[in-house]
Amino acid sequence: MHFKQSLVWASLLVTVLMGAHNTAAQTSGSNTKPDPAGGGMSSTSPAELEYHIGPQDMVKIDVWKESEITRTIPVRPDGKISLPLLNDVQAAGLTAMQLAGNIREGLTKFLTNPQVTVTVTEINSRRVYLTGEITHSGSVPLLPNMTVLQAISSGGGFTQFARQKDIYVLRVEDGKQVKHPFNYKEVIKGKRPEENILLQPGDIIVVP
Repeated sequence: MHFKQSLVWASLLVTVLMGAHNTAAQTSGSNTKPDPAGGGMSSTSPAELEYHIGPQDMVKIDVWKESEITRTIPVRPDGKISLPLLNDVQAAGLTAMQLAGNIREGLTKFLTNPQVTVTVTEINSRRVYLTGEITHSGSVPLLPNMTVLQAISSGGGFTQFARQKDIYVLRVEDGKQVKHPFNYKEVIKGKRPEENILLQPGDIIVVP
């Protein structure tokens, strides 16, 4: 009996370790699956699958057993990154999974079955802007599903002169600038929830 119990515990330990390994993987799909081209295993969270890399974002390129290629680098304003062997690689407009696939395909000319993971470590291309009577004006990173209220909270609060009922969001829609009102005092009371809109890249929150 003691021998059988030891086998059961050993099996459970292996299962836990494998689960932790799969959770920590950072590339190509929410479910880990083998690369049909022989590039190894790859996985990515649903958010990474949907997010498209932009200029100024920081990406971590990890090539298994190739420390000279593995690095964390910014995406240049032209949307490209530079890697040994491959020189310039287009990154902007791609998901982490797509970029990993392109790098893996390029490296197959030089390496045998390269295993590549890509992780977006900093999102700098998607930003919104706070201006006016707010403590910390300027740009802030646009996080997934960020609302006006959340962006304002990142600005450190209002100055004593802020007209909190007259805040508005400026957004370009179909080539025209549109003004979306935001009554802070009403929103924090649970009223006018429709004014607490989801922000888009480039939105400007104006606090008169």
